[in-house]
Amino acid sequence: MSAINKLLHAMLNSFKDLIPIILVVSFFEIFVLHQAPAELGSILVGVVFIVLGLTFFVFGLEMGLFPIGESLAEALARKGSVFWLVIFSFSLGFGTTLAEPALTAVANEAAQVAANAGAIESNQQSMSSYAMGLRITVAISVGLAILLGVIRILKGWPIHYLIIGGYVLVMILTSFAPANIIGIAYDSGGVTTSTITVPLVTALGVGLASVIKGRNPMVDGFGLIAFASLSPMIFVLLYGMVFLN
Repeated sequence: MSAINKLLHAMLNSFKDLIPIILVVSFFEIFVLHQAPAELGSILVGVVFIVLGLTFFVFGLEMGLFPIGESLAEALARKGSVFWLVIFSFSLGFGTTLAEPALTAVANEAAQVAANAGAIESNQQSMSSYAMGLRITVAISVGLAILLGVIRILKGWPIHYLIIGGYVLVMILTSFAPANIIGIAYDSGGVTTSTITVPLVTALGVGLASVIKGRNPMVDGFGLIAFASLSPMIFVLLYGMVFLN
């Protein structure tokens, strides 16, 4: 019964989150365009599906991914094996990023545009190779970023020095990278922090900082997502400089 009440509460919260979007769309349809939405019935059914989807997604995160990430981080930290903790951190970042639907969509779209622009051959093999190259490059960069973030938690390094240094490097690389890769590189930094990566990586950082003596989960546990957003920009810019120049 408690689980059902939590599920209903999550559903209500999901609907509340959608209300601003519904109000904005309704305002422009009625007061700006002066028309009723086409296929209103389908739209309403779609809204119901969105509410259900968001509800089960958030509920699943709380029941599954967050506890998994925290428990694994705590277990590895208590085991005292830095080697396995580092391997787990890289593997988690690599695996979750490679599975990100948003990254797959951006990589496929980038391959199509590159083919249309003549940057690569306009055939399925070339486009698939280009898209997979982008995905693997971003996945490796996020894996290394999570690894660096975990080492930062272990060592207690200030996060701002690393972030500032990273963005300075991005600006320098932007001056030398091909123009047709810069936008893709910047977008790659955003799509990595999506539905699969964020819950597990956040839980990893908080769980790790919770069990290490002298670390504060609020101060040291967060920040891994910042690394996961920054590193793909650097690596994709380098990818463009190596393969597209």
